[in-house]
Amino acid sequence: MKVSVIIPVRDEEDSIRELLDSLLQQTRLPDEIIITDGGSIDSTPQIIEEYIRKGAPVRLIRAGAALPGRGRNLGAAQAQFEWLGFADAGTRPAKDWLGALVSKPSTDESIDMVYGSWSPVIDTFFKECAAIAYVPPPASQQGIIIRPRSIASTLLRRSAWEAVKGFPENLRSGEDLVFMDRVEAAGYRFVHEPLAEVHWELRPTLRSTFNRFLVYSRNNIRAGLFHQWQKTIISRYVVLAVLLIGALLVEPRLFWIPLLFWFLLLAARAAASIRRNRHCYPASVLRNLRRSILVISILAVLDAAAILGSIQWLLLDWFRWSRKATVEAGNGA
Repeated sequence: MKVSVIIPVRDEEDSIRELLDSLLQQTRLPDEIIITDGGSIDSTPQIIEEYIRKGAPVRLIRAGAALPGRGRNLGAAQAQFEWLGFADAGTRPAKDWLGALVSKPSTDESIDMVYGSWSPVIDTFFKECAAIAYVPPPASQQGIIIRPRSIASTLLRRSAWEAVKGFPENLRSGEDLVFMDRVEAAGYRFVHEPLAEVHWELRPTLRSTFNRFLVYSRNNIRAGLFHQWQKTIISRYVVLAVLLIGALLVEPRLFWIPLLFWFLLLAARAAASIRRNRHCYPASVLRNLRRSILVISILAVLDAAAILGSIQWLLLDWFRWSRKATVEAGNGA
């Protein structure tokens, strides 16, 4: 087996060296590494070119202002080999990541796709609480402990990529979920390999977390995945808004009751998250109390991003599309 590892990047000068070094130190080296740069304005391309000049098996594709889906498609289209490995910027593959991925189809030719694993880097208290708040813990599936699938740790046949016509190219996020759904729906056989692990850097502050999930929120709806995230959150806040309006109409001094209910709801979700992650991140009662305060704040930020991102989609995507459809219908009449 020969493998082309494909990674879309943009403005990753702080992390690209660590990513490339980890790929070049694999126990099973990639046969080629294709980096597609989506319009970096920092020194990312220059750093990649340093590795190329030193003889590393790295190719740089300057993709212009390309979103991740287009970056992956360009890399896959120009890859030399049948097997495509995908990783993400801002991650660091473990030393035996590619070897573990390749081990599955090497022993079973019926396998078309291998999902590896990933784990969040929790080198600060904030990142620890962020992982508890929104990173799904590993789960047992047919006796194997695995995390949810991620394109950041995946190996598949080029023929599967071709059959589903690649990744959607108009999405800033969510394109990987759409792609993986299409591959599985097309009947390609996939397996999990939890030993193929990449380490994933979380956002380090509330502000950066909000900005990242605001982008996720809008593009999640554009990808047709509203019911997987925002639907539940918006339903909760609609109920809270109705309670608040009712309290203000009946007795304005009772406005604090819906607000208290909102806080208790966040606190209950934080407690559930801490309990769900108790085996991943064991801690004392005192540390869990400290965690709960920050987890509540992170959950509130995620809710705000989900709601505001949905409003963005409504105004910037749905409203624009509906107006265009109305105009086209009028012209057709």
